[in-house]
Amino acid sequence: MMLQARLRKLVNNTARDWAWRRQGPDVSPLVLARRRIYILPSGQGLVFALLLLGMLLGAMNYNNNLGFAISFLLAGIGLVSMYHCHGTLNGLGIAAGACEPVFAGETAQLKVLLENSSARPRPGLSIWLAGRQQDLLDLEADDSALATLSVPAPRRGRVVVERFSVASRFPFGLFRAWTWVHMPLECIVYPRPADTAPPPPTTYTDIGGAQDSGHGDDDFAGLRDYRPGDSPRHIAWKAFARGQELLVRQFAGTRVVKHVFDLEDVPATGLEKRLAILCRWLLDAHTAGEAFGLRLPDGEESPAIGRAHLHNCLRRLAMFGEPA
Repeated sequence: MMLQARLRKLVNNTARDWAWRRQGPDVSPLVLARRRIYILPSGQGLVFALLLLGMLLGAMNYNNNLGFAISFLLAGIGLVSMYHCHGTLNGLGIAAGACEPVFAGETAQLKVLLENSSARPRPGLSIWLAGRQQDLLDLEADDSALATLSVPAPRRGRVVVERFSVASRFPFGLFRAWTWVHMPLECIVYPRPADTAPPPPTTYTDIGGAQDSGHGDDDFAGLRDYRPGDSPRHIAWKAFARGQELLVRQFAGTRVVKHVFDLEDVPATGLEKRLAILCRWLLDAHTAGEAFGLRLPDGEESPAIGRAHLHNCLRRLAMFGEPA
């Protein structure tokens, strides 16, 4: 069994390498051409062919016209099945979809967009990765759908899938048509936040700024122009609805807490542990609605608030020390 598995793996790797040399890299979006779709009989198809051969030999031995008719009818059905199986993939559109970042230790969900621009449906489309079926879907005429590739993400950085395959056994499972797609898909993997972390370094405050502390009975002091990072709770939405520019309400005496998290200030040994603590500090500051910045040896993010700013800082942590 081990020898058979190793032989099968060797044959598959050889075929994939040959396909890579023949096709080269793919660019999103991609439309499958006829010459890059491969088709072979499935296990069921081989059994079907053996039965047909036996029926044909029996019909020839007994000179049975009904046996000839049934044999040729079933052979015609097999050939039609092969044509439709190949046509299910021919002209199929494939594009790389977006992938939501995950934390180390989670599973990345990479998306692949399948588009059917023809007037006939394409049922039974399956997505395969490393010999395992990842998703199965049906496409109606002029329809599109997202398929999902689930990939473990044990470490921070990037999860990259350089090759996957799209296959079909429609309509009767007698043949399997497939194609290899060399379209790199990637997902950003953030460091896993530390379960417990020491208190962050001392913060500093100022008057005004980019957030709403939610404390005190500050008096309204007027409006000013919107600046990136301002809290949505301070935006004068009524004035904006009347057609005015985006303005922000100012309050006299607002105390704003800001953090600048520096890698050099993290009280831990080991790069990954220090990045995990930084990740925890960023998440806690975001949850508390406090402005925060990030300082790394390769650059600095100024203090701000918001989900986009959080993801930008987490991305910096994920890619720190990684090749560009």
